[in-house]
Amino acid sequence: MGESGVMITVDNLTKKYGRTNAVEGLSFTVPDATVTGFLGPNGSGKSTTMRCILGLDRPTAGGATVDGVPFSSIDAKPAAVGALLDATWFTPGRSGRSHLCVIARGAGISDARVDECLEIVGLTSAAGKRAGGYSLGMKQRLGLAAALLGDPRHLILDEPVNGLDPEGVSWMRSMIRHLAGEGRAVLVSSHLLSEMQLTADRLVVIGRGRLIGEYTMDEFLSGGARVVVETTDTDRLATALRGSGAELTVRADRQPPELVVAVPEGGDEAEVRATVAHTALREGVAVTALRTENENLEQRFLAATAGAQEYRTANHAGAAPSAQLTDDTRKAV
Repeated sequence: MGESGVMITVDNLTKKYGRTNAVEGLSFTVPDATVTGFLGPNGSGKSTTMRCILGLDRPTAGGATVDGVPFSSIDAKPAAVGALLDATWFTPGRSGRSHLCVIARGAGISDARVDECLEIVGLTSAAGKRAGGYSLGMKQRLGLAAALLGDPRHLILDEPVNGLDPEGVSWMRSMIRHLAGEGRAVLVSSHLLSEMQLTADRLVVIGRGRLIGEYTMDEFLSGGARVVVETTDTDRLATALRGSGAELTVRADRQPPELVVAVPEGGDEAEVRATVAHTALREGVAVTALRTENENLEQRFLAATAGAQEYRTANHAGAAPSAQLTDDTRKAV
């Protein structure tokens, strides 16, 4: 679909609203032919960043480019980037097809392409119905159809699976993977982290408007590996491993208790397993079980953004975790 190396680039982007920094010094890339997951807690600046890329908000400093130029400088915008930011942005009284035709005609796109996009997203049978009566999942499909009208080189999708049933979520995942496979750079945000783990090739993680990290999916998940050990003498082996510099915890509530030895960032899980085995042999401690656990995307995300969450929870003994709500939040609940 695209030339090698074309992409969306965010360069030292800062956006202030009054005295508040919504985004601060943010830089990352969205390479072509990949799905880049855009993750961050609520209020971290994801939507603001997407709007700045599309020229809907003006950056306070820095900026973003599409194929090397600001989006505002591109003449054929629908062919450059297709975007789904708000699936409810339409006239409720119009049919789904009429809604797309209005957008298409304003961009010089044929009605035949409208029908093609309706078929792509599975809305052909509902095309003549009023869009105001669509379910949220159908509105998401209509929004994706609008994004695809110009057969764009790139896509920016904000929560595209919102409101979809499990079959729809699976369909959207396959569609996003297919669109990236054709060469497009796809930037997609989602609060369904288990789904993002199945969809994205790369991750950009932000918190409070700042970059936490930019990773391949494998790089991000590899940081959560740990070696779990069951032994005949937990205390002795734990002391010996700590003496060798290992970072570990003890799951004393398990029977038998388990040692959980962290694999260092960028480290080799096989080396950690070997260290455990050699240390146990030296100490004369029998190892009865040895296995590796890997954190999923949700666990890694929560660990990476722990200091950037807007609302945290407190876990008191004998009580379920409860949100620390501000006065404004209580009013909204």
